[in-house]
Amino acid sequence: MENYTQTSTDFILLGLFPPSKIGMFLFILIVLIFLMALFGNLSMILLIYLDTQLHTPMYFLLSQLSFIDLNYISTIVPKMVSNFLSGNKSISFIGCGVQSFFFLILAVAEALLLTSMAYDRYVAVCFPLHYPIRISRRVCVLMIMGSWIMSSVNSCAHTAYALHIPYFRSRAINHFFFDVPAMLTLACMDTWVYECTVFVSTTLFLVLPFIIIACSYGRVLLAVFHMNSAEGKRKAYSTCSTHLTVVAFYYAPFFYTYLRPRSHRSPTGDKALAVFYTILTPMLNPVIYSLRNKEVMEALRRVTQRIYFVKM
Repeated sequence: MENYTQTSTDFILLGLFPPSKIGMFLFILIVLIFLMALFGNLSMILLIYLDTQLHTPMYFLLSQLSFIDLNYISTIVPKMVSNFLSGNKSISFIGCGVQSFFFLILAVAEALLLTSMAYDRYVAVCFPLHYPIRISRRVCVLMIMGSWIMSSVNSCAHTAYALHIPYFRSRAINHFFFDVPAMLTLACMDTWVYECTVFVSTTLFLVLPFIIIACSYGRVLLAVFHMNSAEGKRKAYSTCSTHLTVVAFYYAPFFYTYLRPRSHRSPTGDKALAVFYTILTPMLNPVIYSLRNKEVMEALRRVTQRIYFVKM
C-alpha cells in the first residue's frame, strides 16, 4: 500500500479500484450499478406516486425505502468516482463529517424502515381486520418520522465523536468512504470506549430490529401455513420472501462488519462487505420489489398505457 502522509487536516481515501485494468473494469461496473440504482429507485417512487392503486401503507413505506436508497448510494459513489477520475484521493475534514453524517443517518433509517415494513406485513396477515386502524397513514408517517429522528440523533453523536478523535499524521484510510471501523485504525488514542458505543448502537439499531423482523415474519409464515386459501398463501409467501431477501442482503454484511472485533477484520474484507450495503442493495431493492411483485408490474403496465394514450 502506498505511504500517504498529510500535513493538513485532509484524509486520503485509498478507494476500491486498483490501478490496473481490473480497477477500470470495476469502476465501469460500479458506475453502471449506480445509474441502475438511480433509475430503479426514481422509477419506483414515481410509479407509486402516479398509480392510485399503490397508494397503500405498504407502498408508501416502499417509496420511502427507495428514497433512502437513492440518497444512500448518492452519498458514497459520486465521491468515489470523482476521486478515481481526478486521481485526487483526498477528502476534507468537513467532507468526512458530512459523508459520515449522511451515511449513518441513511443506514440506520433504512434498518428501522425495514422493521416498519415487517410490522406492516405482520399486521396485514395476522390481523387483517385491524389493519386499517393499526397501519393508517398517520401511523406510517409516525413510524417514518421516528426512524429519521432516531437515526439523526445516532448520526450526530457518532459523527461529533469521530471528528474529535486525535489522529496520526498519516491519514490514509483504506476504504472508499469515511467508515467508522476504518477510521478507528488511524486514531492515536485508546478507542475502546468508542468501540463499545459502536457495538451498543449496532445492537440497538441493527440487532434488535433484525430480531423484531425475524419474529414478525415467523408469525406471518405460521399464519400463512394455516391459511385455507391457496391464492392467499401464494401471495403472502411471495410478499414475505421478497421482504426477507431485501433484509438478508442488507443486514448480513452489516453484522459481519460491525459486530466483529477489530482484530478479526481486514481492510479488503470490510471494503468487499461495504459494497453490498452501500452499492448493491440500493440497486437490488427496486429490482427485487418490481420483478417479484405482481402488483408493481401491473401498475407499471397501467402507467405506461396511460402515458402512451396521452401522447396519442
